[in-house]
Amino acid sequence: MTTRLTVAQALVRFLAAQYTERDGVRQRLISATWGIFGHGNVAGLGQALVEYGAEMPFHQGRNEQSMVHAAVGYARQSNRLSTHAVTTSIGPGATNLVTGAALATINHLPVLLLPGDIFATRVADPVLQQLEVPYAGDISVNDSLRPVSKYFDRVTRPEALIPAALQAMRVLTDPVETGAVTLALPQDVQAEAYDWPEEFFAERTWTVRRPGADPTELAEAVSAIRAARRPLVVAGGGVHHSRAEEALAEFAAATGIPVASTQAGKGSLRHDHPQDVGGVGHTGTATANELARQADLVIGVGTRYTDFTTASGTLFEQQGVRFLNLNIAPYDGHKLAGQPLVADARSGLTELTEALQLHTHRVSGTYIDEYSLDKERWEQRVDACFEAEEPDIRPTQAQVLGALDALADESDVIVNAAGSLPGDLHKLWRARSRDQYHLEYGYSCMGYEIPAAIGVKMAAPERNVWALVGDGTYLMMPTEIVTAVQEGIAIKLLLIQNHGYASIGGLSESVGGERFGTAYRYQSDNGTYTGAPLPVDLAANAASLGMRVLRAKTVRDLRAALAEARAADTPTCVYVETETADTVSGPPPAQAWWDVPVAETATRPSAVKARELYERHVSTRRRHL
Repeated sequence: MTTRLTVAQALVRFLAAQYTERDGVRQRLISATWGIFGHGNVAGLGQALVEYGAEMPFHQGRNEQSMVHAAVGYARQSNRLSTHAVTTSIGPGATNLVTGAALATINHLPVLLLPGDIFATRVADPVLQQLEVPYAGDISVNDSLRPVSKYFDRVTRPEALIPAALQAMRVLTDPVETGAVTLALPQDVQAEAYDWPEEFFAERTWTVRRPGADPTELAEAVSAIRAARRPLVVAGGGVHHSRAEEALAEFAAATGIPVASTQAGKGSLRHDHPQDVGGVGHTGTATANELARQADLVIGVGTRYTDFTTASGTLFEQQGVRFLNLNIAPYDGHKLAGQPLVADARSGLTELTEALQLHTHRVSGTYIDEYSLDKERWEQRVDACFEAEEPDIRPTQAQVLGALDALADESDVIVNAAGSLPGDLHKLWRARSRDQYHLEYGYSCMGYEIPAAIGVKMAAPERNVWALVGDGTYLMMPTEIVTAVQEGIAIKLLLIQNHGYASIGGLSESVGGERFGTAYRYQSDNGTYTGAPLPVDLAANAASLGMRVLRAKTVRDLRAALAEARAADTPTCVYVETETADTVSGPPPAQAWWDVPVAETATRPSAVKARELYERHVSTRRRHL
């Protein structure tokens, strides 16, 4: 039996019949499609989405990059078991996908990209927006998506869709390989009809695996843990992807081993769990970083060990320190010359706990007392940062977070990605649930927050979802506010105005760049941006896009506005002005180094001094072999 459909119609029908299953729970793999239409997809996928609108929900976006961010936010909130597709026209619509695709792939989050492409038959050549490449006739701008996609195919004939679509689903549902998947669709092929076998449209369920550990690797891991005197767990994003939070809590409680977290892993344990010691690395807590410096065994669980986590190779400084890496990806399991334990995070942690309990293994009470006291001291520092003794003055950024922290409960989700906020949040935020802390720090992409919050809210409509955005990030990509208003998606936007790139301004100062080009100010006579702050009213801008806006001038105003926004059932923005970009944001400084190379030769005193400090830090770097 066959059915005659266009390629685009067949693809939409196929996608509507794909499911995932893990732990007995089954759900749609592609639950909706985002799109902006142009000549490259309007007659193909556009028509198909109208034809099969009852089977494939559609969402209208305003920017192609932000549509990918929304899909990624949805996928992360859905534990990578469900995601969205994104369709664009050819040309700039397609190339706008690249940043979002890179973000998805770096963070191991599934998203399906369906850009239109030039004519496969080349009967009209060149077409509008076509990139002509003199040395190759088979290249289009869509090829820019190859290096940022985990799977890429160009469907140049109707029958080629069948293997391409099946491979795309395989990669999207692979817990090791998942990321951005691109099927480039020539506009003439999209509209071409073909007799499709009915089997192509049958429901398929893709099982998301939970592989257990190899017995030999497991035995070696148990021996390494039992031999350690000062072990430390570093929990990464893989804990969340695997839904291994309970298994980690049981492992930590049984062994007494403290747990530090990366940006992606924060919330793996609740902030008040006895073994939770907070963020680790450049933006981490003093408690976690001191434990890392003295650790004789670092147990990485689902982490990639980025330079922020390792303090650019300077953090784990104990002589003879070794690494045990529980990771579903062998590539990450072998990092830092580590002893690999290749397994799903939940499966591996459960097996480790059971094996260690046979030996009633637990770290010493002295070690537990030490980090428990240090954790208590750090919490006192957090309280001091959050406290506002004078509620009628303008808040610091840390006090803004403190006001939200005091209001939030387990139902709240905070979304952030870039600027000075990630560092403040990693140090200070008290995560109350496994998925409350939604930081995209693999790519740290400005503009992610608002569309991602929309995706999170779509995946969890019962939750309070906050997009925490600085003025620099807001100006990058505010347009999806219109989408939130159009679809009645009641996200909360906390918009913080500090008149510039606060994070990069501080970094610039530390490396001898003197905050050049990081403030949003008028240009001075000497060519620097050191004049008065720009008269930009971001609150008015948000209101002009249809969002309800609450302005807060003081700490007292802020508390009231946040409470009102949290109770709102429409998209609502809280706008607050904090300290300017050339002042500190309030929390303790970095507790570990980060390598940003400093000019080796310079005449300006700030750069000379910064280079001297840089060389001292570089001298402490280690290669763990």
